[in-house]
Amino acid sequence: MHRGKGMKFVGDSRVPAERKPNIPKDYSEFPGKTEAFWPNFLLKEWMVGAVFLIGYLCLTIAHPSPLEKMADPTDTAYIPLPDWYFLFLYQLLKYSYASGPYNAIGAFIIPGLAFGGLLLAPFIDRGPERRPSKRPLATGFMLLALAAITFLTWESVATHDWEAAKAQGQIVAEVEFDQESDGYKLLDQNGCLACHGGDLQGGGPNPALVGNELTADDVKDIAKNGRGSMPAGMFKGTDEELEVLAEFVSSLKSE
Repeated sequence: MHRGKGMKFVGDSRVPAERKPNIPKDYSEFPGKTEAFWPNFLLKEWMVGAVFLIGYLCLTIAHPSPLEKMADPTDTAYIPLPDWYFLFLYQLLKYSYASGPYNAIGAFIIPGLAFGGLLLAPFIDRGPERRPSKRPLATGFMLLALAAITFLTWESVATHDWEAAKAQGQIVAEVEFDQESDGYKLLDQNGCLACHGGDLQGGGPNPALVGNELTADDVKDIAKNGRGSMPAGMFKGTDEELEVLAEFVSSLKSE
């Protein structure tokens, strides 16, 4: 070493430089923050799961499933209603441009484009920014999808005929009746079976005749003056025949 020249350092390239960025500390360095997986941690998980399971069972007991009567594939007047997470697609199929001859557009093309756009959004907008305001394309796609789903779901709930749907799905007690009786034949002759069905279980907006709570006078009044979707003057027979029909229908009460 010479005066005024300073010190010189010699490095050895055989010694690797170990860099460990962003590696978290081992859990053993946090005393009191850890616990044994078995049985301590699993026991807590099971206890939480048991609480939720018991709560769910209580909910199912307090609010049973809204079951309807047995499905009838011949009932073309039935008003279907899917689960809430499909209501927006159900509403979409009600519009003229997505139903009838254009059903494929509402069932496949429009949903395919919408979900395809959401799937492709992360690949189209590949910027490093994480703030929604810095990613307008991905944010716009998501906001548009949420707005469309919210609007269509609301429209489906607001325009659905809940009263008719409740009436058509009611489970009606089975009541035995004679299809060879004069009252049943009068129902057939006056076109009543076309709406109320050969089994008198009704369908769509047409109520069931079996299990009704009508009196003979109620039946006469409905046959003459109509009620609900049934117009007046449907019965074309005599007063004696009306009496027979009214007695027959009023006898179809549930046990």
